[in-house]
Amino acid sequence: METGEFVALYCLNSLFWKWIISWGGARWLEGWKSMVFLEWFAWGWNAEQIRLYALVAWGFSTLFFVVGLFKPEWRF
Repeated sequence: METGEFVALYCLNSLFWKWIISWGGARWLEGWKSMVFLEWFAWGWNAEQIRLYALVAWGFSTLFFVVGLFKPEWRF
């Protein structure tokens, strides 16, 4: 995967997590929609739990992005 493509995918991923955390996406995802868009075990979560999940997932994806920038063989 080329660096530009890797950065573009990270930007799209970040936009998704930002939508959940800050722009009301967590409220919209409450219920069965969270099972479809996040994980199967998230169907019973409220908006705050979904926001916490998004924050942790965004942190791990950022860590993966930084490592992938410096070690291209770890990209997929």
